[in-house]
Amino acid sequence: MGRDVNSDRIGERVLIEPCIREANGKTLDQPWYFGSECDGGFAEYTVVASRHAYKIESKLSNIQLASFPCSYSTAENLLTRAKVKSGEVVLVTGASGGVGSAAVQLAKARGAIVWAVTNPSKADLVRELGADEIISRDTDLKVNPGSNRLDVVIDLVAGDTWPQYLEALHPGGRYAVAGAIAGPHSEVDVRNLYSEYRNQQSVYALSV
Repeated sequence: MGRDVNSDRIGERVLIEPCIREANGKTLDQPWYFGSECDGGFAEYTVVASRHAYKIESKLSNIQLASFPCSYSTAENLLTRAKVKSGEVVLVTGASGGVGSAAVQLAKARGAIVWAVTNPSKADLVRELGADEIISRDTDLKVNPGSNRLDVVIDLVAGDTWPQYLEALHPGGRYAVAGAIAGPHSEVDVRNLYSEYRNQQSVYALSV
């Protein structure tokens, strides 16, 4: 325990907030991510500011709880940035992955209509998480769900199909991204940006 930390905290079960804003007793100009800008993500022992260690009283296992700081915090950030609301149609790519499955559940909890892109072999599992519709990864999104049908795209895949996400959004729709597992590069017809989406507010909400 640091000298300014209450000794009653010894023995607590804690969950660490991974976006570190304080280290070595000083406030950071730019946040660090635990296990990235600072060591400790896979360490047996590590040190973190007390403000970033939250007391946990839960029956969930360590493995279950460990999904919250990474997968669920990322998904929540995406949905918050995209301002997802009840009744909106939200497409989640990579829906069977950690962040994707969290996004499906959190979007559904907001009352959104969730379209999930995943492998057909995982369709039943994603439906159990709350997805209203399952879309196969090889589906042309301009056909299903069709152009201008979506309010929000939560993208964890990117890759060659990325332009389809823009076409599936209706004018003024929002796009949030936090992954590129299908590849970081894609070609897009820029005319789709300035013609179909001009004079619209909040076209893209980029999550970093």
